[in-house]
Amino acid sequence: MLTTRIGDAARYDYLAEKFQKAFRFLEKTDFSGMKAGKVEIDGDRIFAEIQEYTTKPEEECRFESHKKYFDIQYMAEGEEFFGYIPLEYLEPDTGYDESRDLEFYKAPRISGRIHLKKGDFAVVSPQDGHQPRCMGEAPCQVKKIVVKVLVDF
Repeated sequence: MLTTRIGDAARYDYLAEKFQKAFRFLEKTDFSGMKAGKVEIDGDRIFAEIQEYTTKPEEECRFESHKKYFDIQYMAEGEEFFGYIPLEYLEPDTGYDESRDLEFYKAPRISGRIHLKKGDFAVVSPQDGHQPRCMGEAPCQVKKIVVKVLVDF
């Protein structure tokens, strides 16, 4: 699933080689024995962050965004609910941390969400606010691969 606003549809080429390289990595890698940490794919242009955590109640999860990188959030094990809202509807909370390419936001009154299960992924652009790590009926142990794809290359 890829979702975006019609005005942003032509802004990025989601079929470009950089995305194909990221998808090949996700498709061909066995993550079962891999521990949390960073995996280089193409230097600082494409890399993966292997994350392991337990999902939390939605009110404990923050909306965030990134300016330098797309996220391809791939669920290797477990499941989570994943909030989504265009960035323009979010109110900044912490300010942008350039070293982490990360900004947090106050919780919006209304947002959408998707249910990511094993094998599912979502592509998040710099125009998207997203809220990862949300639990469903009960907390769940997750192994998620977040592939970071540099916007400008």
